Amino acid sequence: AAFGMLVAVAALVLPAPQRRSTPPISRLDEFIPVWQFDEFHTLYIAAPPARVFDDIKRVRADEIFLFRTLFWIRMGGRPARNVLPDAPARTASLIDVATQRTFIYLADDAPREFVIGTVVRWPTAARERITPSYFQRTLPPGFVLTAANFVVTPDGSGGSIVSTETRVHANTPAACRSFAVYWRVIYPGSAIIRRMWLRAVRRRATAPLVMRSG
Repeated sequence: AAFGMLVAVAALVLPAPQRRSTPPISRLDEFIPVWQFDEFHTLYIAAPPARVFDDIKRVRADEIFLFRTLFWIRMGGRPARNVLPDAPARTASLIDVATQRTFIYLADDAPREFVIGTVVRWPTAARERITPSYFQRTLPPGFVLTAANFVVTPDGSGGSIVSTETRVHANTPAACRSFAVYWRVIYPGSAIIRRMWLRAVRRRATAPLVMRSG
């Protein structure tokens, strides 16, 4: 048990390698070209790209199985109510709620790719309005930025290959070490949410049009 605990603690504090996208191949590369933490998921959907792209933006929290439980894990056990109140979970899409509260659109190239991002950690208590420029200029030490995209690629036979990637960039070693522990704790819940989100998109995009709502 002691050895297992030691291994678990060591895993949480291991250094995070820095990665770089070269050359840039997506809009996400423009905003987070260098990062230390990421996750990537993909799914085939038997529906045309335009429909799939639209449905990514329409999926609500209540369409994702066990979303609140998974989001609780993603938040590291913190209450999710302030981030995603009950009413929007039933009436608004996850993307709309996110971009009205903490995230902003960084790019929106329908029906191919859109990117959203936010500041995860500020170096001081001061908060400013987030703009895309935060992701394209040198910031004071201590910032942690995150951005995520959804990319829809035609498969050549009328279907779509959908991928979503999240990247996190900490601009100092101290900020990176601090965030590493948090990321490794919440990653399982975050990864499950993304997979369930893609499955919810597939259900929407492949349902008969008369059955779709929202």
